[in-house]
Amino acid sequence: MPLAGPNIAPKRNILFACSLNAVRSPMAEGILRHLVGSRLSVQSAGVRAGDVDHYAADVLAEIGIDISKHCPAELSSLEDAPIDLIISLSPEAHHKALEMTRTAPIDVEYWPTLDATALPDDANDEQIRESYRKVRDQLFRRIKMRFAVSGGPSV
Repeated sequence: MPLAGPNIAPKRNILFACSLNAVRSPMAEGILRHLVGSRLSVQSAGVRAGDVDHYAADVLAEIGIDISKHCPAELSSLEDAPIDLIISLSPEAHHKALEMTRTAPIDVEYWPTLDATALPDDANDEQIRESYRKVRDQLFRRIKMRFAVSGGPSV
């Protein structure tokens, strides 16, 4: 979906969804918002709200994206919101997104995305940050390709 063209609405409502709205979905929201500004309406939510994850904010800050004020939200709180496209980042969120299509005309895409928090209990700070960077970089590349946007740091 390019951002402009004869068959594309000028403003679409994009929702990134995950199991918890703590790492992957807020990272994706921050990246897309950074790349497109106000050309799209971008949100994120989780099957459960989760808690703000400082590692997610830290690794995005490394590339100039600020999500430090992100407030976790639940998908159930957005069931009546205008949503054109849900991009689900976990199997659990994908299932919930498909359920939402029963009552609203919403497009759904599934982007299997690494879980940055799936680390051994003895992982040190740098190993944790590297795991989050891999997720950040994976999302950044996928978002740039999917939404045909350029700019931002090379990842």
